[in-house]
Amino acid sequence: MASREAIEVGIVGCSGIAQIVHLPILAQLDGTSVTAVCDIDIAKAETVAERFQIAAAYSSIEELLEHPDLDSVIVCTPNHVHAEHTELALQAGLHVLCERPLATSREQAARTLDCARQAGRILMVENSHRFRPDAWALRRSISNGELGQVFHMHASWQRRRARRPRISEWRLSREYGGGVLMDLGVTNLDFCLWLLGYPAPERLTAYLPDRDGDGVEDTAVVLMRLERDVTCSIEVTWDLAAVEDQHSFVALGAAGFGSLYPFVIQRVTPGGVLDMTPRLAPGSENIYRASYRREFSYFISVVQGEREEPLPEEQEVLLSIVEACYRSAEEDREILL
Repeated sequence: MASREAIEVGIVGCSGIAQIVHLPILAQLDGTSVTAVCDIDIAKAETVAERFQIAAAYSSIEELLEHPDLDSVIVCTPNHVHAEHTELALQAGLHVLCERPLATSREQAARTLDCARQAGRILMVENSHRFRPDAWALRRSISNGELGQVFHMHASWQRRRARRPRISEWRLSREYGGGVLMDLGVTNLDFCLWLLGYPAPERLTAYLPDRDGDGVEDTAVVLMRLERDVTCSIEVTWDLAAVEDQHSFVALGAAGFGSLYPFVIQRVTPGGVLDMTPRLAPGSENIYRASYRREFSYFISVVQGEREEPLPEEQEVLLSIVEACYRSAEEDREILL
């Protein structure tokens, strides 16, 4: 396909994130056109199609995959069917951008990656945090040694209680891949590992309390040791009693320090501590929406053949960590990986 041709996209699952983030951004992107949506709630799919002026609405992914001229799909369904829906689309010859996580187990992720290899199609996992300019600047500082040997990473995402999932939501079902570890924790785990180049995990301990007794953890605290004697701590919760969500991200190195909230990079020199924080171009758009926009543009450019993107094989590592976290919490012990 010529790079200037518009890529036709189908949206699988008319969830909140599809309506609030994906569809509004995709509608403004050059080189792409959303031509079909599907949802098991056909009334929702039809309403979304009408709202965003999309040609077709279907009640199943199987129907959507028969829509003519589709090039790719974006999977926005609940976690437990991400792998299934991704594999169906790949087998139909379409490229896929799947909301994180790719699967709910390492075994499932491995099977989906094999499916992408066999199909010869592009598969990306939605990790919009990787498309933030401040994150890229910090990653460069780590990789080029400005911080010295990084020995600890810490990431925290504390969501205010007013935004916690409602009783009817799939995020409160372990069967559906719910729980705060899968909801918020996988993002912070990937963030830390990606910034470091995905070093191999060696051991971890996790605490996953279900304070509300609704069947899934509402808080997750994970302490992990990686190769090269690097440690990593993750804290996420749905139960912050505050007006606004709180975020923290810190990288500690032998010769420097990096932070994203606020964005700061500092290095120790013989003359004292030097501020190495690069100036980033100001933007008028919310940083999270802007990162999604960059990721969608990148995905479209890969589909158009303008860039190459390897398969997200690190998803196997990520899901093996998640599985070990649940084992650690259930067995109340450290898990060797």
